[in-house]
Amino acid sequence: MSLTLDEARARAGVLSSVSYSLDLDVTGLETFRSLTRVRFRSAAAETFLELKGALTVSLLVNGAAVEAAYDGGRLPLTGLSTEAVNEVEVIATLPYTTDGDGMHTFTDPADGSRYVSAYLGMDNAAKVFACFDQNDLKATFAVSVSADPADTVLANGAVVSHDAGRWVFATTPPIPPALLVVAAGPWHSVRWTAELDSGTSLDFGWHARRSLAAELDRDAAELRRTSEACFAHYADLIDEPFPFDSYDQVFVPGLNWGAQEMPGCVTYRDELLPRGAITDTQRAIRAVIIAHEMSHMWFGDSMTMTWWEDTWLQESFADYMGYRVAEAGAGFSDLRVEVEIGSKPWGYRSDARRSTHPVAPLATDVPDVDTAATIFDGISYAKGGACLVQLAFWLGDEEFMAGVNRHLTRFRFANATLADFVESLEASSTKDVRGWVDAWLRRPGFDTVAVRREGDVPVLERDGSRPHAFTVAAYDSALRLVGRRRVELGAEPLSLPEFAGLTVVPNAGGETFAALRFDPASWETLSGGLSRIEDPLVRAVLWSSTALQVRSRDLSADDFLDLVETHLPAETRADIIEGVLSEARSVVIPQRVPASYAAGAVARVAAAAAAGLATSGEDEQRALAWAATLAATSADAGLLRDWLDTDRIAAGVPLLPTTRWEAVVRLASLGEADARLIAAERDRDGTVEGDLGALRALAARPSTVAKDAAWSAMLAPGVDNRRFGALASGMWVAEQAHLLRPYVAAYLAEAPALATRGQAFAIEVGRAFPRIALDAGQLDALRAALAGDVPTILRRSWEDHFDDRE
Repeated sequence: MSLTLDEARARAGVLSSVSYSLDLDVTGLETFRSLTRVRFRSAAAETFLELKGALTVSLLVNGAAVEAAYDGGRLPLTGLSTEAVNEVEVIATLPYTTDGDGMHTFTDPADGSRYVSAYLGMDNAAKVFACFDQNDLKATFAVSVSADPADTVLANGAVVSHDAGRWVFATTPPIPPALLVVAAGPWHSVRWTAELDSGTSLDFGWHARRSLAAELDRDAAELRRTSEACFAHYADLIDEPFPFDSYDQVFVPGLNWGAQEMPGCVTYRDELLPRGAITDTQRAIRAVIIAHEMSHMWFGDSMTMTWWEDTWLQESFADYMGYRVAEAGAGFSDLRVEVEIGSKPWGYRSDARRSTHPVAPLATDVPDVDTAATIFDGISYAKGGACLVQLAFWLGDEEFMAGVNRHLTRFRFANATLADFVESLEASSTKDVRGWVDAWLRRPGFDTVAVRREGDVPVLERDGSRPHAFTVAAYDSALRLVGRRRVELGAEPLSLPEFAGLTVVPNAGGETFAALRFDPASWETLSGGLSRIEDPLVRAVLWSSTALQVRSRDLSADDFLDLVETHLPAETRADIIEGVLSEARSVVIPQRVPASYAAGAVARVAAAAAAGLATSGEDEQRALAWAATLAATSADAGLLRDWLDTDRIAAGVPLLPTTRWEAVVRLASLGEADARLIAAERDRDGTVEGDLGALRALAARPSTVAKDAAWSAMLAPGVDNRRFGALASGMWVAEQAHLLRPYVAAYLAEAPALATRGQAFAIEVGRAFPRIALDAGQLDALRAALAGDVPTILRRSWEDHFDDRE
């Protein structure tokens, strides 16, 4: 049962002064022991703890043994004192998980090492310990862990002592139960102590699986430099001191999120520490994620939302600060390009669906935690981050940061709402902050900024209701930059006489969140010379605009692919190359190209990739970007085999392990790689990535036997998230739509039951939606399925897929 808003409000209204003492024993192979002592004051004689999936439970309430009326999800507490502090002790035996929700266990195939980590977050803390699992019942945590004596254990607090596998950690400041972390295993670690400007010092650490020791050592200097630079920049921006006593960062196996902001000990999915070489785009995105998670130490961990309607209050801020601090603090340049090409399209897609919601919805719009799980989406992250870019640009950075700092100081180790944030901003600005918030954060959807002509004079018009501040760039007929101007656009059209006769690009600096619509002459100039525009940010804005036009059907898939073939091979930025090709492969082809034309569309992407690779010259980053797509789309089996044989894509350019597996999977989908070749590649690799790559390749083979085997493996009891996702990724091949017809029907029939395993697995089931073009009959079948009983999280995913294809 998912905790409801009403239940959370009622419980928060009677409980206070909560603290936990938690003792975990993770030495068992099948189950672990969880001992929780929770102290609290209560104004009511009854309440309840959450505890999910416990195999055994014993309960003491204020020293007296009580028969636990446990229902598998909740533990009722009765006879509580309303005068004195209550102490409840719960001893439970709980199962490990393999789906990234709860106490996750993983055995590394590379060396047999075992790792046990508590991956919590929304609705998962109760899978590890008995707790009041809601954000506004923050508490201190005193944590002890018994683990294999050969293991290192990491947690939120600094280590107080450890001996013979017994680890004791410092008591944390008040944090939500969902932000507890424990990570045990034979970690390879890089540790150091940094002197802070305040005259104090702080212990830092980076950790990874033992089999990734070489990769961690490869990147250790950069990871340390990035961490320290981001930390120093936050110290300049934020008045409040760092809230915790140490700062560990660990690459963990099996994490469902890209990273999680656990106080004092951030976890990252270990795909962010890739084998082989790491590309510049990967380095930049990883730096953004590091800065994003670090921002959460203040935005989310110290100042925490009260209920889930304010997910944006931490995630949008972290999205905004991640890019800002990685660029200004850690020195990764032009990250606004990545925002436009990689982040904002996600926001636009999310905001164009029926499931759109305000960046800051009302609390009553999020009635329970399962509903809350559906708003960790492109609106709470990408759109919300873009809104904050607009807010800072509109207010001015000094006033914006003054309001932010006021807010963080007011709510240090406390909970806050949108109303609280508005009060903080209003105290630092003379502008109509409340009106801006109502227009931008309380209303779904996005505006369109249109360019029309009055004679030779460009005129900007707004189709929508929000105030916009942004930069306009003006170009001559050869697309040379002639001028730039900051403008504010409201309900009245804005004439730009100084740019008469020129082509103008609104939002050239990416400052606002809006669709663009050009007059015919401007679009002809821009689409004809896109690759000649010097500013990569403007190119990214225009590529993002074309993707949005494909979604709205104002631009055909053919026309989009024409732009890809004509202009993308000349692109100099690897991040733009990767972003556009990802849009083509994962969005345009499955959603806008009929199945009978899919092979031709894939071939066009492959042709663009081949042309781009041929012109890359000595630019290794461009070559690596092009090769990743060519490996996944080429029909030239000889080329792909040559890459596998030489382990090179060109002289001096290595075949990255991820690209190598793309080539193997592609060969398998073409019928050019049998089970023996795939097994040999898996054995050659010898890692979990190799195991997953082999599953993808086996599932990609163009035969009913292969598809049956993959589908059966996806339905196997207890299949873990990574294996399920790999099988689904291999299963759905755009050119195999006819072969896959029975499996589309099977997916629609079986997915609702699969999605009942838990939030994380439900999300994975939604991601496994057929990544192929659906015909009218299949869309009707999806519509009929949605009329039935579909779990909340899966329903949101299916409705999104339906809207994307309608």
